[in-house]
Order: sequence, then C-alpha cells, then structure tokens
Amino acid sequence: MNILSQATAFGGMQGVFSHTSETCKCDMTFAVFVPPQATKEPCPVLWYLSGLTCTHANVMEKGEYRRMAAELGLIIICPDTSPRGNDVPDELTNWQMGKGAGFYLDATEKPWAENYQMYSYITEELPAFVSQHFRMDMSRQGIFGHSMGGHGAMTIALKNPDRFKSCSAFAPIVEPSTADWSVPAFEKYLGSDRAAWRQYDACSLVSDGARFPEFLIDQGKADGFLENGLRPWRFEEAVKDTDIKLTLRMHERYDHSYYFISTFMDDHLRWHAERLA
Repeated sequence: MNILSQATAFGGMQGVFSHTSETCKCDMTFAVFVPPQATKEPCPVLWYLSGLTCTHANVMEKGEYRRMAAELGLIIICPDTSPRGNDVPDELTNWQMGKGAGFYLDATEKPWAENYQMYSYITEELPAFVSQHFRMDMSRQGIFGHSMGGHGAMTIALKNPDRFKSCSAFAPIVEPSTADWSVPAFEKYLGSDRAAWRQYDACSLVSDGARFPEFLIDQGKADGFLENGLRPWRFEEAVKDTDIKLTLRMHERYDHSYYFISTFMDDHLRWHAERLA
C-alpha cells in the first residue's frame, strides 16, 4: 500500500492511499478516515461510493463527515469511481462513460471488460486489501453513496445482505436500466441484452426477489436530474409490496450538489451507527 497523504482530523487520521489492483489491472486510489477509537479496538466500517465524474476526493474534501465519524467511531472508506491510467479505455468527451463513470458493475463488453470490474473490486478485492492494513470490524459494515454511488450502494447491499447491515443513499439512480443518463453506458458496458442489466438495477433486483431490511434515501426536490435520471418514486413502488422498509425524505430547495450531501451527512452517519452498533 502506497501512502499518498495523511493528516490528523478530529483526533483521527484521514489518509489517501493507492495500490495495484489485480481486478481492474491498474493502480487504484482510495481514501480512509480512521477515528480515534480505532487505536483501542476494531471499529465498524462504512463505505461511501461517489457519483459520476467524481473520485475519492469529492466527499473527502466536501462531504464534512470526519467530525461525526470521529464522534461515532466509524471508519469511512471512499473508493474511486472507476479504473484510471493512460491505458484504461475512456470516452474523453462523454462524462457519463469511462473514467469517473464505472457504475459499480463488472463490464462484459470490449474494450471495457479488461479494466471496468468495479463491482468485484468494491465487494472483493478492496475489502480484503484494507482489512489487512487497518483495525476494522468487518462483521459490521454499512454502505452509502451519492447518485451513481447511491445506485452502487443499493445494488451492492441488495446482492450482499449477509455482509452489510445498513444502506443509505443521497439522490440515487434507482433504476439505471431505464434512466436517460445511464442506459447508453449500460449498453456499452454490458451489451444489448437488457436481462443482463437487471443485476445492477435496484428496482429490478427487488422485482427479482432480492431483499435488504431497510433503506434511507434523501432527495432534493430542486435536483436537476430528479425527473429523468433519479426518480426515487420508482424504488418506492418497487418495495411497496415487500418487507423492505424505505424511508424516503424529499427536501425542498436542495439540489444535487455536495451542499445537499453535507447538510444531511450527519443524519446518515448516525443512522448507520445505530445499525452497526
């Protein structure tokens, strides 16, 4: 593990690290905040998945999570959103595809399949790697994210209910297989057979029988992507006749930015801490 930076914050440590990923076949960067409690005992782990165009740095610099994470004793891990490097395929003029837009899936189509294995990276390689280097309680894991990262968090939780004890999202893409800004990426990553897309679509996963105890979703009503990309009411409809509990909070005047995320970050951290206790 390469240490790119470390700084003390609220009695804990905020670090940025990199390693060579066998899954994505490139160097991957991630951030970890370790609370002061970790010097005495293993702490629960909360994964944060960022949205389109982002890296680990967006939430680390603008998410305002460290004070509350230190108070609650939560380790926060912030992976990158895609593979990186000069040899990694990309679409330079398309912010919804390629670098910064991995959609937390395992691509099956060329040229993307060689590197874009983000689902396996997030669920297998990175957890195994960080558990070797930090004092964390891997029996207490939660996951949350924003937009594309909210999509990733929800689908990963639905597919791994025995691993994660909590899941929440800020303005998630709940049905990417029908959303304007994700359908083209899904077709390029996964091919034209839409049946293969269902495993990376929260609404489809619920329809196909996947279950997770409960979700917390916060959504701004002034979000410019609300009507065509996010549509949280689709997930509300999907879980209506199931035993999945959904708390969907719609907020007047809030948009898609980190001003919105940072406003409700403490709520999400407390919510996860209760379920990871």
